[in-house]
Amino acid sequence: MSQLDFINQQIILALKADARTSYSKIAEDLKISNSLVHQRIKKMKEEGIVKKADLIVDEKKIGYHTKAYVGIRLKEARFAGKVVDALHKVSEITECNYVSGKYAIFILIYAKNNDHLRSILYNEVHQIDGVAGTDSFICFSTNFDRSVPIILEA
Repeated sequence: MSQLDFINQQIILALKADARTSYSKIAEDLKISNSLVHQRIKKMKEEGIVKKADLIVDEKKIGYHTKAYVGIRLKEARFAGKVVDALHKVSEITECNYVSGKYAIFILIYAKNNDHLRSILYNEVHQIDGVAGTDSFICFSTNFDRSVPIILEA
């Protein structure tokens, strides 16, 4: 199932609007059976189309006032896997990507404040064997954040 048909598209759109929407409500809205919704979601999970439903927390309301994107340069490319494994252990790092260009890895860090960010960088990230250096980009505000659009192919 490399393409999403109309029913799968509508199921995903309903869940993106509110992941707590019951399968029976989706079935009622789409005028299909509850079991079909269950089957479709199960199949999309098995195929990796749907990864998970996630709770979104307002980071500032729980004390994380500094958001920073950090580019990481490696000493050598062979360190990439071990660096990523070590970064995964740092709970304040919420996203980690291999990228092209000046950096090998780009991460997203949420910190309580700038001092906390400095501590994470100096005491954790820079201590990882294979990290040659970092450049940080402080995020002043997030204007919007969304997932990819669900578009039915014609």
